Amino acid sequence: MIFRLGELFCGPGGLAYGAMNARIENLNYRIVHQWANDYDLSTCKTYIRNICPDRPESVICKDVHDLDISKLGAIDALAFGFPCNDFSVVGEQLGFNGKYGPLYSYGIKVLRLYHPQWFLAENVGGLQSANGGGAFRSIMSDMRKAGYRLYPNLYKFEEYGIPQSRHRVIIVGIRDDLPYVFKIPAPTKKIKTCREALEIPSIACDAPNNEKTKQSTQVVERLSHIKPGENAFTAKLPENLQLNVRGARISQIYKRLDPDKPAYTVTGSGGGGTHIYHWSEPRALTNRERARLQTFPDEYVFVGSKEEVRKQIGMAVPAQGAKLIFEAILRTFAMIPYDSVRANLEEDKQITWDKIIGG
Repeated sequence: MIFRLGELFCGPGGLAYGAMNARIENLNYRIVHQWANDYDLSTCKTYIRNICPDRPESVICKDVHDLDISKLGAIDALAFGFPCNDFSVVGEQLGFNGKYGPLYSYGIKVLRLYHPQWFLAENVGGLQSANGGGAFRSIMSDMRKAGYRLYPNLYKFEEYGIPQSRHRVIIVGIRDDLPYVFKIPAPTKKIKTCREALEIPSIACDAPNNEKTKQSTQVVERLSHIKPGENAFTAKLPENLQLNVRGARISQIYKRLDPDKPAYTVTGSGGGGTHIYHWSEPRALTNRERARLQTFPDEYVFVGSKEEVRKQIGMAVPAQGAKLIFEAILRTFAMIPYDSVRANLEEDKQITWDKIIGG
């Protein structure tokens, strides 16, 4: 069985790469690219180069507000990592009151028009609490009204062998008229450290997107006083190197990686000491190293300036994390059992999933 995949807000292709590489041993169940959309030109070029070089016209580089959904074409599956800016706990968390919060509704429009057999929607963990939890409930309600049973979960990717602490809400939906029941794939519990990710195997000197970062003399000196796992606020810095910023003790400003743990979350930011910093060398990571933490293969080439590439990598879904969820979806449709766990999403909330979905 082959599922034709459409994508909104496709980014540089983390979900697509995971989908296209998802497999079930000895069975021809797979996912193929059908069409994709994003508004950023360099991001679209990255997607085309790595996902569909023979079909560049299948990627529509256009603001979703101006997208003619009726002309996209029939699909069997939809993936949409709708923009997270207004749901992130790092930002103002405006939710539906922000510029990006309502953009999920374009995914709902695709579901209503094309009725794919299943979908996967992704967003930051802060989605749960935006607008006092109301945004999340509204999104879930709209997905159900579009005709889907929902299987949401907060995935902690470091528990699935991804070398990065990255927590994301992922909702899998299966069309109401289909008999399949998705189960949350069980964590592997195999922790992969950032040292393993960056050093095994070593990155070739001529690897793409591996240009060394440049640090000022002051930043190099500051990093020399920061131990692995520390940041500019927890380290014992000389007075002349301390920051005049009121920051939390858990801040990621000038934070160095702990080589014996997964990395902290890769983001698209970089200014003001928010790059990810190497545990032993006094520098920020290269984009290729950041891509390693996002589990992209070294042959995956990102197109654009160094800053554009950094943003693309930071906004992507870890490719191998996406792959394992897509494989669980394929196993669901092939009716092949796999290790699973109960959804964890609402364990610490007043509203339980049973209440939300009317169970």
